[in-house]
Amino acid sequence: MAKDTEKLIRQLSLISFLMAKRRPVTALEIKRDVEGYSEMNDDAFARRFYADRAELEALGIELRVDRAVDGFYEAENYSLPPENFYLPSVQFTDRELASLTTALKMLDGQFAYAEPLRLALQQLTWGRPSPLSAPDETSIHIAVGPDVEGRELSQRLSKIENAIFRRKTILFEYKTISTGAKEKRKVDPYHLLYRGGQFYMIGHSHERDEQRMFKLSRIEGKISYASKAEHDFPPPEDFDPRKYATMAEWQFGQTSQSASIWISERVAWLVERHFSRAGTIRAPRRGEAVPGKGVIFETEFTESAPLIAWVLGLGPRARVLEPANLAEDVQERVARIAAEHDGEFAIAPKIARRRGPAAGSGAAADAENSIRPERFARLITLAGILIGATHTGATVSMSQLVVDLNVSREEIEEDIEVLNVVNFGGGSYVLFAQIEDDEISVDSEPYSDNFARPARLLPLEAKALIAAIDLLGEYFPNDSLLTARKKVVTALGEDPATSGLQIAATQADDSEISTLISQAIQGHLLVEIEHYKEDQDTFTKRTIEPYSLMNGREGWYVHTWDREREAPRDFRLDRIKTADVTNETFVVRDGMMPDLDGWARSGTLSTGTSAKIWISPDRAPRAKEEYEPSLELKDGAILIDLPYGGVNWLVSEIFKFGADAVVLEPADAREAVRDAAKALSTEIDGGGVKAASARPRPSGDAHKKPVATA
Repeated sequence: MAKDTEKLIRQLSLISFLMAKRRPVTALEIKRDVEGYSEMNDDAFARRFYADRAELEALGIELRVDRAVDGFYEAENYSLPPENFYLPSVQFTDRELASLTTALKMLDGQFAYAEPLRLALQQLTWGRPSPLSAPDETSIHIAVGPDVEGRELSQRLSKIENAIFRRKTILFEYKTISTGAKEKRKVDPYHLLYRGGQFYMIGHSHERDEQRMFKLSRIEGKISYASKAEHDFPPPEDFDPRKYATMAEWQFGQTSQSASIWISERVAWLVERHFSRAGTIRAPRRGEAVPGKGVIFETEFTESAPLIAWVLGLGPRARVLEPANLAEDVQERVARIAAEHDGEFAIAPKIARRRGPAAGSGAAADAENSIRPERFARLITLAGILIGATHTGATVSMSQLVVDLNVSREEIEEDIEVLNVVNFGGGSYVLFAQIEDDEISVDSEPYSDNFARPARLLPLEAKALIAAIDLLGEYFPNDSLLTARKKVVTALGEDPATSGLQIAATQADDSEISTLISQAIQGHLLVEIEHYKEDQDTFTKRTIEPYSLMNGREGWYVHTWDREREAPRDFRLDRIKTADVTNETFVVRDGMMPDLDGWARSGTLSTGTSAKIWISPDRAPRAKEEYEPSLELKDGAILIDLPYGGVNWLVSEIFKFGADAVVLEPADAREAVRDAAKALSTEIDGGGVKAASARPRPSGDAHKKPVATA
């Protein structure tokens, strides 16, 4: 029998023994009566018993220890209080329960924590129909969820989860984005954060002696513990994970400077909706020089590059006022953008052929892209299901278990073999199950009732449940997920989002708009919206039939029938300035489903127009994390093909690169970037484009034309 299986039998038997005794017992009694300990010598038992207790504590099941006066473990008494094992009763409404189960259906296959979420819902819905049997909710759809891309990244996430809970310092190699080199890191992990489609670890870096954020996709190789100690560092007293979910990209790290940025009145509402928690918005002071009507956005920043990219992306609708060196940097970059798009732009020779699909992609890899819950948790859940069936006389269906637990028949058979040897001591076993075709017959002992109640949610299950709610909660109708969240947190006694994993679903606060839209969807009511078209800097009024909410790479959208256009249309919630729900109903149209596999998931439009973009060697390592290069060049630069629907949008995207991206073709897009940069440069300095030379041209076989060929 494998060591892991022996350990599971021993730990489950220990729990069974303590719950059956219902009184404190000594270590000597445990050694004598609990399966797996009796054949050990005293030293081996002491080590194994201590290790088992530590692992159970890491799973959220803590034994009570009455210490002996003389300090010898043989005289200590151990017990398992009911509140340390059982989940307090949670009385969900039918609507809350339906929303929770719908969340699982929606996230299955799109959520790294789908499997622990599945077990959590099995525990929370104890005694009710399977959580997978609830009717589908069609008003919300998921195009992009917090999934883990590949088995290796999934394993890293699991390791870090455990290290956070156990307060273990970890060692790993990290790929620095500035140089691309791998460097060793020693980190005390505090928290996990999901935002912008990526997982991050927040912790204390021993090399920098400060709090840092690490992108999980940049961790390479094995993650190991720095020591064999039970704990390596105390919980940080002043750590607040909530601020990381709301801070802007330019604030990652130790904040050190402050910037004042003028924002045009046309987009002041949009900046307030997106970044009100990352700074303050005020009116211009008397005598303060500003480009026009608008507000002043004051924000702390650590890195200037992300802040400059954001300002440039707003074009003439934003201007850096202070500090002076930041304003000068913006001005210089705008001039460089104009110069690099004026005339020819040469690029270095290629070094790589066009790439094909990444290794490990496709359906075969998807099954390995989720966090697998502890087998211990599955065994506890399965024991409850089997024992519960003996009370009702119901037949347990193997095929139904395969669906409910999302495991293979072989895995369930192996789990039943383990449960069949778990005992209370003295030859009294918890249950005996036999499998005949699709039916499982179960005999159980009287003490088995201890497992006929839902066990506490293990830490990973609790995190998965709250993470799913935080990802979707504001977009479900009638606040059903939000009220369910409060009940779960009350039952757990703590909020898992503050102790391990936090979901920052979107930067913008569009909760007010989403609530109105959700109500209109449920009532089939027409909505009048004022929508901001960012690429054209215009507002349009629309009367829409709202059908569903859908998340995408850039935020949440409402899928509608646009009555002015007489066609389906998706509107980003954070671009809807106002929404008024009317009293007029509409007849539901057939086939109104959003495109879940298209632009919302990829982030790019599948149009016939594509621009060939050169990305500088300095920016290329970061760009590779977002775009698939079409060519890699000898100087470290890359080329990408970027689909676009409108030239104005493309201009804004190029500006965000801050002179680290150049349009090579088509010619009209290249000219549009040049003209926009010249116009903005003129506005900034008050007259004419400042002289700025383009980036030094590579020598040798560099192309002499704007268009690069393979």
